[in-house]
Amino acid sequence: MKKRLDQCFAALKTEQKKAFIAYLTAGDPDLSSTVDIVLKLEDQGVDVIELGLPFSDPLADGRVNQEASTRALEAGATFDSVMETVSQIRNRSNIPIVFYAYMNPLLSRGFDKAIKAGAEAGADGFLLLDLPVDESRPYRQTLKKNQMDAIQLITPTTPDKRIQKIVKQASGFVYCVSREGVTGVQDHIADGAGDLVNRIKKNTALPVAIGFGIGSPDQAREAAKLADGVVVGSAIVNAFHQESHDVEGRSRAAAFVGSMVRAVKEVS
Repeated sequence: MKKRLDQCFAALKTEQKKAFIAYLTAGDPDLSSTVDIVLKLEDQGVDVIELGLPFSDPLADGRVNQEASTRALEAGATFDSVMETVSQIRNRSNIPIVFYAYMNPLLSRGFDKAIKAGAEAGADGFLLLDLPVDESRPYRQTLKKNQMDAIQLITPTTPDKRIQKIVKQASGFVYCVSREGVTGVQDHIADGAGDLVNRIKKNTALPVAIGFGIGSPDQAREAAKLADGVVVGSAIVNAFHQESHDVEGRSRAAAFVGSMVRAVKEVS
């Protein structure tokens, strides 16, 4: 059976459309809200959900996502409760879900056990922020055994030979980090982002999604011209945080995301 991410990107390719991937921190402001927000984003046309597993020391993240992790942990989010939340989403939606995770929470639980729990909950893959490709083999084997995709990150400082090595370990899609540094909305798409996407595409047939720093419909449209998909995180996290946590507030935040989704879908 074809995996959800493969089905998603294959369908979009047939339609000559680009993917919109939305990042959320699980449990921000609480886990029941996470279910509601995911469903609202799907209604706005989001193709893939990237769900951050809350962690106390998210070094790849900027202030907005760090604070979201803190809020989620303070609200009582745990590994088990996040898995239960994914199960609840899966009961109501078939949208692909990728965990954005650091290794510490997975290793502390037992990596094999953690990945199996993610698969049983209904997730589709893991993006492991702080796992070097040189040390990844046993962990990738566990992902493969559980039919989980291994989303790989490539940054502007990654040399071509290392890109070749990284993409061989990837499945689902490749995440192109558009700029050096941590997550967070920026004023413009980084110079050289398109060149990096092209370097990646020369070495893999997998879809390439570009992220880090995208925060407006214009930026989302510009990014969509460069890659097969666009990842937006901090702008979405901030939109839902700044709005009231009620039907009206969530609807306004979701509509903002919808404006970025439509901008991406305009690009063929």
